[in-house]
Amino acid sequence: MSILVDENSRIVVQGMTGKEGTFHTKQMLAYGTKVVGGVSPGKGGQAVEGVPVFNTVREVVEREKADVSVVFVPPPFAADAVLESISAGIKVIVCITEGIPTLDMVKVSRCLSGRDTVLIGPNCPGIISPGKTKVGIMPGNIHKPGHMAVISRSGTLTYEVVYQLTQVGMGQSTCIGIGGDPIIGTTFIDHLQRFEKDPDTEGVVLIGEIGGTAEEEAAEYIKASFSKPVVAFIAGQTAPPGKRMGHAGAIISGGQGKAEDKIKALKQAGIAVSPNLSYLGQTALDVMKSA
Repeated sequence: MSILVDENSRIVVQGMTGKEGTFHTKQMLAYGTKVVGGVSPGKGGQAVEGVPVFNTVREVVEREKADVSVVFVPPPFAADAVLESISAGIKVIVCITEGIPTLDMVKVSRCLSGRDTVLIGPNCPGIISPGKTKVGIMPGNIHKPGHMAVISRSGTLTYEVVYQLTQVGMGQSTCIGIGGDPIIGTTFIDHLQRFEKDPDTEGVVLIGEIGGTAEEEAAEYIKASFSKPVVAFIAGQTAPPGKRMGHAGAIISGGQGKAEDKIKALKQAGIAVSPNLSYLGQTALDVMKSA
């Protein structure tokens, strides 16, 4: 099995006719993803790679039964694109866009409250269930179907970790990049709860980074409620306080968010923390063998 997306997911690409939207639509189609429509207001009636373009998400939902959206809309308009998908009844929204104004995401967060819509991102690489579908920008060729889940705050580190897992013979059930912005749609805990219920997920790799308290909160949840083995890595161990390191959310401030605090919390929860990213694949293999 997998979580959130699979071979039956029907994808609508918001911003399909833009440079990034067109490129990644081609990549998703090549992977076998069921892209059933695109949205670019005012360009309805066109097509990209044979996929019809519509003016609104609701049209794609009604005509093509789309149930997942992926957003490649520029930052000033991306929050409105997410809100449009929510209004149209899309159940899983993947927002790739980086640089969305924080106040715009506050509005999105309030709109999501109390709904069963799942937002992944923004500022993320998306989600992939290997061998079934990919929604976003992850390189499909490095993934292999299997039983390890990956949840990550970093896009590029996700690719490195997946490559290592594949190299040591460990396939993946579903891999999710949750995003690196201060306000994101879903957290480590949200997806850990889903992987706990997934019978085909046997273990989880968790990739965190400096800033915020998401990893500490995940550690508490894992210790109290998660039954499967977890392996972790925290990026930014040498980052100086007050400096933003790549992601808007990756900043140590107010005495919170330091790598050593996250590592300590994870270890206290019984989680194997790899001291070096290059060892993570082997660490995961060793943990799963001893589980």
